[in-house]
Amino acid sequence: MSSTPYVIARPEARQLLERIDVPQILRKLFRDLAAGLAVQPAQQLVEFPQGAGDFINYLGVLAEDRVYGVKTSPYIVRTQGALVTAWTLLMSMDSGQPLLLCDAAELTTARTAATTAVAVDALAPPTTRHLAIIGSGAVAQAHLRYVQNLRPWQSIRLYSPSLANKPAAELARLQALDPRLQLVARLEDATEGADVIMLCTSSAGPVLDPSSLGKPALITSISTNAPRAHEVPPAALAQMQVYCDYRRTTPGCAGEMLIAGEQHGWDSAAILGDLPELLSEQAPLPDAERPVFFRSIGLGLEDIALANALYHLRRPQ
Repeated sequence: MSSTPYVIARPEARQLLERIDVPQILRKLFRDLAAGLAVQPAQQLVEFPQGAGDFINYLGVLAEDRVYGVKTSPYIVRTQGALVTAWTLLMSMDSGQPLLLCDAAELTTARTAATTAVAVDALAPPTTRHLAIIGSGAVAQAHLRYVQNLRPWQSIRLYSPSLANKPAAELARLQALDPRLQLVARLEDATEGADVIMLCTSSAGPVLDPSSLGKPALITSISTNAPRAHEVPPAALAQMQVYCDYRRTTPGCAGEMLIAGEQHGWDSAAILGDLPELLSEQAPLPDAERPVFFRSIGLGLEDIALANALYHLRRPQ
């Protein structure tokens, strides 16, 4: 018997996400990956004919939860500017019927930031005290929300080139996110003395050179959907201790890893661990002598796990 899935638009998704522990849901899915209870295929890129755009499918299976799904995100070329959307479809592994169709914009922001938070919690020493955030948009703000209580931060500094053009009211809203937050005018002001530097930009090219730092730091990067986008110079990977969200898929998509392999002799075998390995204690922790780099590209499983949590909130008990 066919069923009609619940449909969740962006405003409702935002409200429901506030009721769930996003990092804890992601920790479970990465442990499920390590235990063989989840499947994460590589992203699927399909181009539209005649240069009209493309779409990317992010797939995943959560066997213990008896669901699978796909987030599909089109990039539609238009004369007035490209349009990017994303929707997540959740399916039952038991009935084969659709359960939920959810606007994935809020899911994407939440899972991107929470994945970084899981990595920071796994990789940053307990003595970590100084945090830098590069970027000021919704994703950067979500990063702050998910990491602000992970360590007893003594300083939190945020830099973005767009700060100079933001109205006073928007700067005040940023400042209100955390009483420790300082908005600074230069990249160097944010990164000086930082133990953790979270890159939360939409830049297609490097925004930070790790060799410019005065001491080793944990650098996290998300990048954007531009072709081969990267937030650190690809050559820098050889000097860093590299981790990622999922080693089976990330090296084939992350721009700096692709370029480092092609032009600088870097091998993805140098990745020390991914989140399934870190959370199941199968990967070594970094030492304090060299910078640490964590790269996430976003996994379909993350969207599916959050969609599943929203489905259980949404359906009648």
